[in-house]
Amino acid sequence: MDARERVLKFLKEAGAFYVATVAEDAPKVRPHSFVMEHNGRLCFTTNNQKPTYQQLSGNPKVEICALGKNGVWMRLHGTARFCTSIESKTAALDTMPSLKQMYSVEDDLLEVFCLENAIADFCSMFAGTESVTF
Repeated sequence: MDARERVLKFLKEAGAFYVATVAEDAPKVRPHSFVMEHNGRLCFTTNNQKPTYQQLSGNPKVEICALGKNGVWMRLHGTARFCTSIESKTAALDTMPSLKQMYSVEDDLLEVFCLENAIADFCSMFAGTESVTF
């Protein structure tokens, strides 16, 4: 399993994870649960009417934190790049069909972003930290 697959598996098993962005000079954190691999990249979604979109547009640095099993957690940081297209929106709606209650491929709300220059730190109180880059 390569690093991207390992991170994807960890996030999916965690269920909920927390996405941190920057607003002016303060961190802003919110829960998310959507993640997918699309075109070889780890992708997430947001709504372009929400502060998350505005914050990532102004400062694309993002960090994600997820708690796993057995006292292991992961911090994932990188640069958000919007990659919204009909194909990426279709893939997102296929990955999580419940999103279809709020979004459609034709709407102008759903945004898809991927992480570039991503580094994941897998941390444990018992085994230290292991970093992987993808």
